[in-house]
Amino acid sequence: MQQMWTPWRMAYIRREKRPGCIFCDMLEAEDDRANLILHRGALAFLVLNKYPYNNGHLMAVTYRHVDTLEALTPEEGADMLAMTTLGIRALRRSANPHGFNVGVNIGKVAGAGVLDHIHTHIVPRWEGDANFMPVLADIRLIPQDLGETYDELKAAVEAVLTSET
Repeated sequence: MQQMWTPWRMAYIRREKRPGCIFCDMLEAEDDRANLILHRGALAFLVLNKYPYNNGHLMAVTYRHVDTLEALTPEEGADMLAMTTLGIRALRRSANPHGFNVGVNIGKVAGAGVLDHIHTHIVPRWEGDANFMPVLADIRLIPQDLGETYDELKAAVEAVLTSET
């Protein structure tokens, strides 16, 4: 069977491979919206995945460049979990998913796309979203523009943070 590629996947494959770390580069940049950073915490940040598995796919990423959970300080682990929880709360507010896949891929064999900077994936799920397209043709349908998703989630993150104070 010939493998089909979605436009976002082709953009990922064809992009110029740069030295360095995508997450560290995001942190150094001034424009959070351009880098899809939704919130910067004390030791970790919340970012919308540019190449999502599903609408609203977020990542909680530590500031410090380490490759595994064991290398994190307790405070860094706590802040990455706080960013994960913030992402879930914002997604519940903005997109009302029926569930979530939350996980950390450590190492290439485990599916890590960024091998040397630990991060947690937060993937919202809806009943029936696992249709035949990903199974038969390796195609995912992402029906919302990332900029629109970012704006909705940014507002939801701010609303969650405001309701906590």
